[in-house]
Amino acid sequence: MAIHLITGAGSGIGAAVAERLAERGDELWLLARDANRAAVLRKQFPGSRTLIGDLATPDRLSWALGQQEQPVRLDSLLHIAGVVDLGTIGDLGTKVWNRTLAVNLVAPAELTRLFLPTLRVSRGHVVFVNSGAGLRASAEWGVYAASKFGLRAVADSLRAEEHGNGVRVTTVYPGRTATPMQERVHAQEGKPYDADSWIAPESVATAVLTAVDLPRDAEISDLTVRPGR
Repeated sequence: MAIHLITGAGSGIGAAVAERLAERGDELWLLARDANRAAVLRKQFPGSRTLIGDLATPDRLSWALGQQEQPVRLDSLLHIAGVVDLGTIGDLGTKVWNRTLAVNLVAPAELTRLFLPTLRVSRGHVVFVNSGAGLRASAEWGVYAASKFGLRAVADSLRAEEHGNGVRVTTVYPGRTATPMQERVHAQEGKPYDADSWIAPESVATAVLTAVDLPRDAEISDLTVRPGR
């Protein structure tokens, strides 16, 4: 039985990944921003364990996690949570920048740092669910893209640093996916939302698990998933 720590398991891609792992009997540790959210996640995924830590305040993660029981083994750390606020560089102020960078970039880097000793012992796997915006930036996507470009750099550096320790690192770049986040993006864009027009979260989950389940003699470093219609 493998042990996984997942951020963003409450909905969308994170929920799809957690469901697949739970169905096959793996042990889930799910990060929640507060106790109420943790209770919801345990009900959503019976038998799972939760850790409480707010990705919006990465400076506090070390202290918060240090007060809680943590997994003694970790086969994968799956970074799936994220936030997005659209707007032009000329309009968005530091509040949006700081929140976006904290949740999408600094918190994943900090969580990885905190769990690296456990991952090294297990020769585990770190997966960063990035975005097509981590490969190219469009108008009004600058803040979000900056966080995702940075996350790509974190993954690339981590892969080079930890290869000798047996830790695998994968970045998955999904295109637009039918998630609650995508629905909010459409609202910000002022466009009607049709979930059937976009990638199903389960399809991205398949890509994530393909990387995780790959035999140990290989590593998927980067995987781009695009809408098929």
